[in-house]
Amino acid sequence: MNKINLIKTPDKRTPGYPPMESTLTPPRPVEIDPAWAVPSASQCMSWWDDYKMLDNIKAHSMLVAKVAVQAATLAVESGIKLDIPTIQASALLHDIAKSYCIHHSGNHSQIGAAWTIQLTGNPAIAMGVLHHVFWPFEPDADKYFLPLVISYADKRVMHDTFTTLEKRFNDLKVRYGRTEKIKQRIHKTFEQALTLEERLGKLIGVDLNACSLDCGRLV
Repeated sequence: MNKINLIKTPDKRTPGYPPMESTLTPPRPVEIDPAWAVPSASQCMSWWDDYKMLDNIKAHSMLVAKVAVQAATLAVESGIKLDIPTIQASALLHDIAKSYCIHHSGNHSQIGAAWTIQLTGNPAIAMGVLHHVFWPFEPDADKYFLPLVISYADKRVMHDTFTTLEKRFNDLKVRYGRTEKIKQRIHKTFEQALTLEERLGKLIGVDLNACSLDCGRLV
């Protein structure tokens, strides 16, 4: 693995929870360039080992990828044009920096996105990694299906188990809800997850809350 020099800065926020508001200009709608390389599932999993991903995070990432791929497959079947291998790679790599940040601190979505763009050269894959915790713009499912479905799939997997949004966020409150401010941030993210579920489901034409999304296979 290539050595990557990082400047470690203190991160006083809840692990993985960014500011809720953004003054940034929304990105352009996600477009896939055929010239961008897309790694296979086996390549992504080999990078897990390179970056010393913990086994429980590997299991979590695998199921998140299955959920994202299943949702994307339903979308394609409904007539939406997507690149499923790109979505799969982004989901498999979404927590690539999680183990590093557990040991050394830092924002795992930002560090993970930097590592992903270095490894793949594919900005669409890195975009899903960068924004899998919270989407700081208007969640337009038609324009931003890739990062939104990665974020949503992540919220439907508690550790290595497919679950409801309610159970997932109750677990987060128990584990991280040490202060009222942190609880409010978690609740804000929960509200966004509900919005993603509604908007993605409306776009696909499926009630995602009632749909079993953990039965898909990797491509």
